[in-house]
Amino acid sequence: MSSTPGSEVNVAEDRPSPADDVQRLYNEAESTFAKAMEDLVARDSFASLLVRVTENVMGMAQITNGAIDLLIRNARLAGRADIVKLARQIGRTEDKLEMVLQEVEALHARLDALPSGPTGSNGGGAPASSADRRTTSA
Repeated sequence: MSSTPGSEVNVAEDRPSPADDVQRLYNEAESTFAKAMEDLVARDSFASLLVRVTENVMGMAQITNGAIDLLIRNARLAGRADIVKLARQIGRTEDKLEMVLQEVEALHARLDALPSGPTGSNGGGAPASSADRRTTSA
């Protein structure tokens, strides 16, 4: 066998490179793995396993939340439920204060509408004007 100049190059070009071999092996492994996963997921046992795992995860989440709430309550820190309850109470109190403010303003308006004393001055027993009351009540 005599080799002609440049024949080694022709043989090297016909052989796949190591990168091509790695790519081919990767593609084969990927397609085999995908087929195996499709077969696994297609079974009824996979669905029941998935349901059980999901139930267990949700149960663990509930147990963890309960334990954290208990820990916070025992540490005498305000938990989420305490803060929500307090927010509702503050809202009710603000509503009541708004109603009281409206009543006070209505009473001020009625007092201003009343005629003042016979002298017309404020020195007798007449109530002060609403502007005087507002500056002193702040």
